[in-house]
Amino acid sequence: MDFLIALVLVVVVVGAIIFISGFKIIPQSEVWVIERLGSFRGVESSGLKFFVPVIDKVRNKVPMRELTYDVPPQTVITKDNVSITADSFMFFNVFDAQKYTYGVQNVGNALNALAVSALRGIIGNMELEECLRSRDSINRTMTVELDKATDKWGIKVSRVEVKNFMPPRDIQDSMERQMKADRERREQIIRAEAEKASAILDAEKEKSVQVLRAEAAKEAAQLNAEANKIAVVQKAEAEKEAALIRADAEKAVRIKQAEAQAEAIRAINAAAPSEAYLRLKSYESFIAAANGQATKIIVPSDMQGIVSAATAAKEAFMSHR
Repeated sequence: MDFLIALVLVVVVVGAIIFISGFKIIPQSEVWVIERLGSFRGVESSGLKFFVPVIDKVRNKVPMRELTYDVPPQTVITKDNVSITADSFMFFNVFDAQKYTYGVQNVGNALNALAVSALRGIIGNMELEECLRSRDSINRTMTVELDKATDKWGIKVSRVEVKNFMPPRDIQDSMERQMKADRERREQIIRAEAEKASAILDAEKEKSVQVLRAEAAKEAAQLNAEANKIAVVQKAEAEKEAALIRADAEKAVRIKQAEAQAEAIRAINAAAPSEAYLRLKSYESFIAAANGQATKIIVPSDMQGIVSAATAAKEAFMSHR
């Protein structure tokens, strides 16, 4: 009886342990492919799950993170028969865990074979220089081809990168010499362009200086002309004012002379001059005319009478003394 009780207890404990072992916790970044009695049962995502012990089996734990695969360096031949070594890697993620588990036996080998085949096909249609210049184009083409080929495996290829192209050593030396020649040529071109730009700047500077000098000379000439014009106008106005003053002075003198003559005439008329006095004045006028600039002198017919009158006037003057 005790044996039966012990056996029952053992069976219960073992059953409890087996039942409890059926509970599994799936991480957030994984999905599990489950088989029941050797057949695909389903895909379980993250969380606490129960699997029937012994009957259910975890076939594969598929990571849902983005994965990388480094393709080993491969020797490929370009269109112009140059052997180069290409090193690449790819980024991919699993979008179908069932296809990923049952679609291919070894994912790494399959991806490596596809990458090498695609790389050889692409580079085989390019020459060496084109390969070295077109790395981005090669990356895009390989990404498209590998993504299309891996759809049946539940894999999405997001990006392929060719890390490096290594041509043979002699080709590298030739390329280095060519790059050095190109750098020297570009340096000469840059230097020539710099000298050209400097010459243009110097010419523009000299042109600006000449223009400024011409404008300054023009402005100076205009200022001199205006100053000369003002001086001429001021001189003319001064001469005009001086002429007006002289004319006024001469006019005043003539008026004074006329007034004096008129006064003298009035005094003479008031004194009732004798005939002898008048003849004497005529004689003085004749003497004044003879002392002038005239080349011909007409002697009046009554000059003798004038002389006689002058003599008489002298005698009269002496008798009064």
